[in-house]
Amino acid sequence: MGIKVVVSFSGGKDSMLSLHKAISQGYEPIALMTTVNKNKGDSWFHDISANLLKQVSSATSIPLLLVECDGDNYESIFEAALKNMKNLGAEACVFGDIDIEHHRQWGEDRCKNTELKAIFPLWQEEREALVKEFIDLGYKAIIKKVNLKNMNADFLGETLSYDLLDKIRETGSDVCGENGEYHTFVYDGPLFSKKINLKNTGEVINENTLVLGVY
Repeated sequence: MGIKVVVSFSGGKDSMLSLHKAISQGYEPIALMTTVNKNKGDSWFHDISANLLKQVSSATSIPLLLVECDGDNYESIFEAALKNMKNLGAEACVFGDIDIEHHRQWGEDRCKNTELKAIFPLWQEEREALVKEFIDLGYKAIIKKVNLKNMNADFLGETLSYDLLDKIRETGSDVCGENGEYHTFVYDGPLFSKKINLKNTGEVINENTLVLGVY
């Protein structure tokens, strides 16, 4: 068996692709670790419900660790969760960061403090090439959240495709959404034993961001 890893998992395309690549490189994921907003119950950054994350865990046959935290104690609770995973056999943590240096540094610092190795399977790959690789592998990701400073509500609920990437590019946004233009939820793909059926509950407006309610 390969080196056991915990995956810092958002539910979005980059973390799913990093999981896919880590497995292809021989690593053995023992858990998907997702931070959830203690006050809302949804995942941080992507606003994905615990119910959907549990369905991903079931479909991929990888255990899910939901880590409740708030903005004040995020780092310390993240590290406590990593220590817990280390006690369960994890030797490293997989992150989906691509090329933003301070994001990588954050992950490396958390791992350094918990004596784990930090693994970045997507690091320094070309952004658009990664999105296209994700699509070509057969993964399906719905746009769950958009920043209205970059993109409009029409993109919500759309599944990533080459045509959609062209439309995203036309807005002037990064097609990978690496600057926070949009966030996704992956509901099907090679690692899934079954597709997750999504139901649209409408849109939630939060400042300059639109979040699609799905369950």
